[in-house]
Amino acid sequence: MPQGYKVDVEKAVGHQFEPVYVSCNRRDFLLYALSVGVPDDDLRWLYELDANFAPLPTYPLSLLLKGDDGDVNSFVERWQIGGSLPGVPHYDPNKIVHGEQSLKVIRPFPIEGGRFKSVRTCTGVYDKGSGMVIESVVDLYGDTDGLHYCSMGTKMFVRGYGGWNGPKGPKAVQYLPPKRAPDVIEHFHTARNQALLYRLSGDFNPLHADPELAPRVGFPRPILHGLCSYGRCGHAIVKHFGDNDYARFRSIEARFALPVFPGETVEVLMWKVDSPDPTFDAVIFAARVKERDAIVLSHGYATLHKKSPTSSKL
Repeated sequence: MPQGYKVDVEKAVGHQFEPVYVSCNRRDFLLYALSVGVPDDDLRWLYELDANFAPLPTYPLSLLLKGDDGDVNSFVERWQIGGSLPGVPHYDPNKIVHGEQSLKVIRPFPIEGGRFKSVRTCTGVYDKGSGMVIESVVDLYGDTDGLHYCSMGTKMFVRGYGGWNGPKGPKAVQYLPPKRAPDVIEHFHTARNQALLYRLSGDFNPLHADPELAPRVGFPRPILHGLCSYGRCGHAIVKHFGDNDYARFRSIEARFALPVFPGETVEVLMWKVDSPDPTFDAVIFAARVKERDAIVLSHGYATLHKKSPTSSKL
């Protein structure tokens, strides 16, 4: 971290970036489902002519960095699109790792895709000692219909940029698994090229592809995108607890505890629990790398409508 690094939190928090536009189509939905490891016998997510075809409910998360066309893009440019964050001096974008992610569905995503306005607002900047957390919320609106489709909360951890005597942030909610065996365990055998496949959905961060860059930023080799494992968790939850109905999916959140290296086996552990709202079912989940017996996604919590809402016909 540069000497004298200091953040003006009052300038940063509440800042709304210039809106940007993103677009997607059914081909993007198919690629995303493949890249998060949906098995080939679950065709409703993988075959556009399936009678129940729909985008995986977690698909909008791939739009956080995807552009308005189908070409590759620069991770640094996409991260900085919409302008700089006031009060936060320059930091090395290669030091960014995903800390936490949430997604709340306002209405089911259009089955045909479309063009959307993405509005990002900074909701917090925290000093964690070993690094800095930048918290933001991205709201996605239809470009032509103006409808609010989802709200995505992101916490990005910038390694090495802590210690500027800033706020530590609120105490995080902890979703701890019940003291019993999981109700369901699903296995995801990641391929050696899993990150190279997932990046085609829009996150072209070199950390997930460049074997020379990864050691320079503290990893022995390129790591798998946290949102890849996250998407597979979302698929497992809606499959086992939501009748594989994308319209029943309401929300999901989790922390990225440790990286996954392509080629490892991820176990998705799921427990159905009581929800404070009787109209929803709730699931606590975690993801563990089998070979290292290491939790890689923690404090996972998802909710689903008990019955498919009428909006599923949209």
